[in-house]
Amino acid sequence: MDRCVVLVDAGYLLGAAASLLAGEPSRSRIIVDHAAVVAGLRERAERETGQPLLRIYWFDGAPDRVPQPEHRRLRVMPRVTVRLGALTRTDGRWAQKGVDAAMHAELSELARNRACSDIVLVTGDGDLLPGMMSAKEHGVAVHLWAVQAADGDYNQSEDLVAEADERRVLDREWITAAIRARDGICAPTVSTRPDIGPEIAAILSAPLPESAAGAPPQEGHPAHPAHQPDPAENGTAPAPRAEPADAESAGPGGKVVPTPKDLAGLGKPHPAPPAPHPAPSATLRWSSEKGWTDRGAGPDVPDTSGLPTLAQLTTAEQRWADREADITAVSGDPYEVGQVFARRWTARLADSGQLQQLSTHYPRVPHRIDGELLRYAARFGLLAHKDDQIDEHDRYAIRAGFWREVDTRTGVEHGQGSD
Repeated sequence: MDRCVVLVDAGYLLGAAASLLAGEPSRSRIIVDHAAVVAGLRERAERETGQPLLRIYWFDGAPDRVPQPEHRRLRVMPRVTVRLGALTRTDGRWAQKGVDAAMHAELSELARNRACSDIVLVTGDGDLLPGMMSAKEHGVAVHLWAVQAADGDYNQSEDLVAEADERRVLDREWITAAIRARDGICAPTVSTRPDIGPEIAAILSAPLPESAAGAPPQEGHPAHPAHQPDPAENGTAPAPRAEPADAESAGPGGKVVPTPKDLAGLGKPHPAPPAPHPAPSATLRWSSEKGWTDRGAGPDVPDTSGLPTLAQLTTAEQRWADREADITAVSGDPYEVGQVFARRWTARLADSGQLQQLSTHYPRVPHRIDGELLRYAARFGLLAHKDDQIDEHDRYAIRAGFWREVDTRTGVEHGQGSD
């Protein structure tokens, strides 16, 4: 059959694109226009093979194989079929399970049934070598496409490259037509240095270890702020990056800030200190666009029990409408996600006084609402591909978007002016 089919390993395509554009293979570092990716794949496949497209198969992982918003958008596009494997957490890292097996089965089945004359593989995994060889034996031409490697070397299995009938590279120009790094994120430029070989380039372009996540940025490794309002535009200062839980952090003037572990121990009985020393007092400090804000523990903390959650304010009909809007209109940017959540919450409040009450809690999002906000963000894959359960930069951006929308409704400008 004179048609072409494209099989896309989304983990490889988007991970390699993130390495190329943002310096590390984390999808949270890039923004993807999936419609543009699909259109680009179709146009190039038809041009390279000289055959009309039959279908694009998009293989990806998802927690419990539950489609994420990007998957729901993709599977309603013309000529696109989504196949999902599992996304599991092992040794603190997320890994795809079953994606390679699904690609292998689809590749073999298409070739055996002579459903197409050309198959384009966008992958780098050598586990597909037997499937590629089987397809060739059935008379199918196999085209292997690579994403341009950040260090100028191969990012595909050498055996896979050797066995392919045709090989092409999706270069930076092609990638940036549909994918871009998030604002403020840029990839190391080690590939442009003539004085180092590919082995050293690969080491230099590797992501920082987790233990260095809280360290100040070094030369060649710029900080990566998440989507937040430009401080120059709204007069706010960016939220500080959280230190590791076991590190001692100090506020202005060298005042020590209690860690969550310290605060958890405040309610436990402990031996009284010696008489000459007064009992210690603790100060809660909340992160915000404005920086660190002190709030005393105990009676000074506002009562938030009377504020309803979004779920309590949402009818079944609204829930369906919300889901449709999430699929079609919300990009998944952390700042925008916070805005959308706050827009729905504030619009459904029957008592406008509750909105004013919420505003007095700034910069702390009430606990129940904050948990619901982060669970809502998880629907967009913001938390699904992280080595840590919740990325600190995303949390800042989500909450900043939430407060910006609340400020719009109340007319209060939090974080403006001097401290």
